[in-house]
Amino acid sequence: MLRDDINKALTEAMKAKNERAVSTLRMVNSTLKNADIEARGAGKPALGDAEVLSILQKMIKQRQESVELYQKGGRADLVKQEQEEIAIISGYLPKQMSEAEMTAAIEAAVKETGAAGMKDMGKVIGILRGKYAGQMDMAKASAMVKAKLS
Repeated sequence: MLRDDINKALTEAMKAKNERAVSTLRMVNSTLKNADIEARGAGKPALGDAEVLSILQKMIKQRQESVELYQKGGRADLVKQEQEEIAIISGYLPKQMSEAEMTAAIEAAVKETGAAGMKDMGKVIGILRGKYAGQMDMAKASAMVKAKLS
């Protein structure tokens, strides 16, 4: 499981005295634990790998937004810190699909659903989320599906 990989990496980072990796992986574990507690409160089981991937993607997106703000503010030290965290967290995501692979996957999903117009966009996105969770930037995919169906 993905969590086991993160915990092993945390132990190795502690042994190697890699402070950035230790703090980042502890933050990831804390976020996952909070999400588990929230899910348990709603009567759901512990998070699976798909949900963990989604959380990791959100964490990366938050850091990318922070990088932009820090760059505007002239804080190169904080930009570097956020970029290091992005690199560490990204190591647990599956390889991202290229533009060509995304286009092929979208075309296959459109054929599979028989989508003819914008009203079928939800079906196409649903299939993409199911098959390619964590491998595809869903915001970009959504724009591509919208362009294909309109």
